Amino acid sequence: MNCLETLSYGNSILKSNNIDSYKLDSELLLANVMKMSREELLINLQEQLDRIKLNKFKKLIDRRKRKEPIAYIFKKKEFWKFNFAVDNNVLIPRPETELIVEEVLKLTNFKSSKHFLDIGTGSGCIILSIIKERPSSIGTALDISKKAIKIATSNAKMHHIQNKVKFVNISVDKYLGSKYDFIVSNPPYINSIEYNRLEMNVKFEPHVALKAGVDGLSVVKKLILKSKNLLKINGKLIFEVGSKQMIQVINLLKKNGFYINRVCKDFQSIPRVIISTKII
Repeated sequence: MNCLETLSYGNSILKSNNIDSYKLDSELLLANVMKMSREELLINLQEQLDRIKLNKFKKLIDRRKRKEPIAYIFKKKEFWKFNFAVDNNVLIPRPETELIVEEVLKLTNFKSSKHFLDIGTGSGCIILSIIKERPSSIGTALDISKKAIKIATSNAKMHHIQNKVKFVNISVDKYLGSKYDFIVSNPPYINSIEYNRLEMNVKFEPHVALKAGVDGLSVVKKLILKSKNLLKINGKLIFEVGSKQMIQVINLLKKNGFYINRVCKDFQSIPRVIISTKII
């Protein structure tokens, strides 16, 4: 079979399994097998596949038809300007979470020497992107998952900033640390009912990074209470939250001595990231 015929096969399998992005996914998977960019693949559609490559492609299609995310199949995901290793022990970095990095960069300059704390670091994509952009700063990153810490540490080494970020395997409510200039986080904020309604591809991701109790706020409450003690006066707490929880979370922040600077909307105009300042 040539590439065009192989893509047709892949498209057919994925489409029949209700994968909306069947065409793009087939192209990405075949490009990976052929060791080409997607663009190179599309101008070499008559190139033949040997049996080994064809079998490899079929195995990848089989994984994708079961709704396994492309990021886990490739074991990597781009975030901000960088690539990060990922697997099913960490949440897949999402474009909306880049808002956290963007807001930090607006509040600092290249020569800023700040101390950052990332709570629930996962792959490390938030804290590592910030430190790459603000090389005079240092960071600490927490996660309750040992496997996540291992991946984040590996990503720090890959980006040659392992000496700039300390990774700690601990729950936020048990952490005793120094005073920080910034605390950033993409905490779990999906409630039990919403979790059961998630698409199958999301359920490949670690539930501990998604689920947060009956109201979806169990971790956010810990985050706010802990940040109250860990932040310097005028320190910033910047984190992602569910749009339906925004009013509750803002009220929690105000009750705990935080001023709400603003709420940022994502590319779908959904309120997504809160920027707040510890004033008490």
